Amino acid sequence: MARLRFAPAAFLSAAPLLFVLLWSTGFLGTKGAARNADPFAYLTVRFVLAAALMALLTAALRAPWPTRAQAGRAAVTGLLLHAGYLGGVTTAIWLGLPAGVTSVLVGVQPLLTGLLSWPVLGERVTARQWAGLGLGFAGVLLVMEGRLGGNLHGSLGSPAALGAAGFALLCTTAGTLYQRRAGADMPLLGGTTAQYVASAAALGLITLARGGGEIHWNAEFILSLTWLVLVLSVGAILLLMRLLRDLPAARVNSLFYLVPPLTVLESWLLFGERLSTVSLGGLALCVAGVALAATTPRRAPAPDPARD
Repeated sequence: MARLRFAPAAFLSAAPLLFVLLWSTGFLGTKGAARNADPFAYLTVRFVLAAALMALLTAALRAPWPTRAQAGRAAVTGLLLHAGYLGGVTTAIWLGLPAGVTSVLVGVQPLLTGLLSWPVLGERVTARQWAGLGLGFAGVLLVMEGRLGGNLHGSLGSPAALGAAGFALLCTTAGTLYQRRAGADMPLLGGTTAQYVASAAALGLITLARGGGEIHWNAEFILSLTWLVLVLSVGAILLLMRLLRDLPAARVNSLFYLVPPLTVLESWLLFGERLSTVSLGGLALCVAGVALAATTPRRAPAPDPARD
């Protein structure tokens, strides 16, 4: 039976940075999709396509399918990490909350995950990791402050928009912790397929309950949807599931601090958006924070009894 194989050392070295790079493009793709479609209709289409692709990939590679129990746990993860998180973020932006402010609010996730890692997972967060998480969060605030021209505190949207962003924060935190605790034995490809099936069903029902949603199938929407499905919903999510399986939750979540700064850089390169000195300082803090949270101090070698 064919399975995806990774060289553990090489994978754990390269995958985190690759994941951050891929995940940071999500906002740019969502921007193009959301301008041409109802958010829930767009997400339903995205999850249906992602589920179909993952099912085909699972069958083509003869990878294992989840058992009924595993599929149930995968569905819970999908409803939290995909339907809940993306649904909340998209709704917040759709209701008028600036994307930068949304990123700051959802950016509390690594700190919240670190706070809950010990009672939920039994994973102790070290002082070094706490320092890194704190530096990373300060860096995200600086990046967004620089991007919004000092108007961060005056850019908050409606209570409904703030509530949607808060819902997304809770979902992504709970989904990360749940996947880390209950998804260790989940088949990577087949389990991710089950996540998308559950997410597509949930958002499809919401779309129908809202009377359906309009989609303009123009070039911008098709290109954005293609990128989001292939690169984000397949490539980046498979990397995330694997990282959550192999690395401590607090370490994986510290990577999310690099997403807003990279999005700012990409917006500057692609769209000519302003990149201030404050934003550059925030980027440096984010990098320092992630490096601090991700590294493990070397243990002193055990004493040699022969030398005593």
